[in-house]
Order: sequence, then structure tokens, then C-alpha cells
Amino acid sequence: MVTITLQCPHCQSEKLVRNGRAPNGKQKYLCRSCQRQSREHPAPHAYSAERREEILRAYEERSSLRGLERTFGVSRQTVITWIKKGCATLPALDETLMEPDANDQEATVLELDELWSFVLKKTNPAWIWIALCRKTRQVVAYTIGDRSEATCRRLWETIPLSYRASHCFTDFWAAYRAVIPEEQHSAVGKDTGETAHVERWNNTLRQRLARFVRKTLSFSKSPVMHQACLDLFLHRYNRERVLRLGKMEALR
Repeated sequence: MVTITLQCPHCQSEKLVRNGRAPNGKQKYLCRSCQRQSREHPAPHAYSAERREEILRAYEERSSLRGLERTFGVSRQTVITWIKKGCATLPALDETLMEPDANDQEATVLELDELWSFVLKKTNPAWIWIALCRKTRQVVAYTIGDRSEATCRRLWETIPLSYRASHCFTDFWAAYRAVIPEEQHSAVGKDTGETAHVERWNNTLRQRLARFVRKTLSFSKSPVMHQACLDLFLHRYNRERVLRLGKMEALR
């Protein structure tokens, strides 16, 4: 007589109890030790790491979740899970930044701006505040909230210390004057070109992620997904800037 002992695939405990059946008819089990579910003979991962990366890259080129379903045959719930898991393992944003040259005063000049977006409905705005390094075009800090002074202060406190002592260019929104030290701040109009890079970056974000377009059917239904998608994009964008600047430096 052969005895088969089942183990939890998560914690290897043998304290498993039957817990209903999956839609495909397979038996599901609940682990009494870690309280996680599993099923008998689980299928191997259907998507390799390379395939996941390809799908996520397509998502960051303005494809919607339903568009990915039609193109790649992947469930949009699966893509949402990948986004949330990928966001949870990201390093701090300042770890993606190039080290500024201490002898170059222009290396840490910042341009700040706020970008309108919404979650679920347009009456629920979620303003994205961005601090962009003028020289490298990298996003050194960001925050999401309303358009108040408190949110602006949260952005200011998020800026790395190596950049916080530099000069900042913004528009005439009053919150900037209340937060940024007067000797470091210049409020300018768009016609001066001093905030041209961050204004252009706003267009890049809207072009790359459909949920940030002003008039779109691809919108975030929860603040968690709104921030997770933005986090993934910012980390990838900053890393791509490092590679691009490295190639430009090598060609000189």
C-alpha cells in the first residue's frame, strides 16, 4: 500500500485540509499553519520572466489592460497582480538616480510641477507632484495628493538632500512659495522656458500610460493601482535615462 503525503507548497507543512474545488475541478487545500491555499497538481507558471517583461513593457507603451488581453491573451487580473507584486519589490526612487557632480552647480537644478489625474471618476482628482532634475531629466521625487500646501511640503521632504539645497523653478502656484525657501525659488511663466523640461515630461507620462491621459477610458479604479503603475514607470524611466546618458557619454 502506497501512502501519499501532501505538503503545503508555501511552508511545507503537512497540516492540510480540503477546502472546496477550483473552477477547473481540482481539489483545493487550506494550510492550517500558514492559512494559505493551494491546489493539487498545480500548473507551472504559464509566463516566463521574459514574457512578463514583454507584456509589462507593452503596458507602459499606452496599451490598456483590456488591450493586453486581446493582444497577448493574458488576463488583465494577472497583469494587475504582476504590477502590484513588481511595485512591492522596487527600491527607493533615489537609488535609481545618477550621482550629481558636486562641482557642477547646474547638476542639481530642479524643475517642479503638478499634473492633474483622477481615480475612478473625474470628481476625485489625484494630483501628481513632480521634481525633475534639469540636467539628467530624471525624476528625483514625486508624491500624489491634492493641490494643497501640505502635499507640496510632502514632495519637498521627499527630495533627496543632495538636491534639496539647489535652485528650483516652478510656476506661480502659491504652495511653492510657502514651502520652498525664497533664496532657492524662482516662480516663472511658461514663456521663459525655465520649466520646459518638466512640462515636456508631463506629456511623456500621458503618452506612455493611458490612465494619465486627460480624456480616456483607461483610468485607475483604486489609489493603489494609480500609484503602483506610476512607481513602475518612474523606476523604469530613471533607469533608461541612466543608460541613455551613459551611451551619450561614451560617444563623446
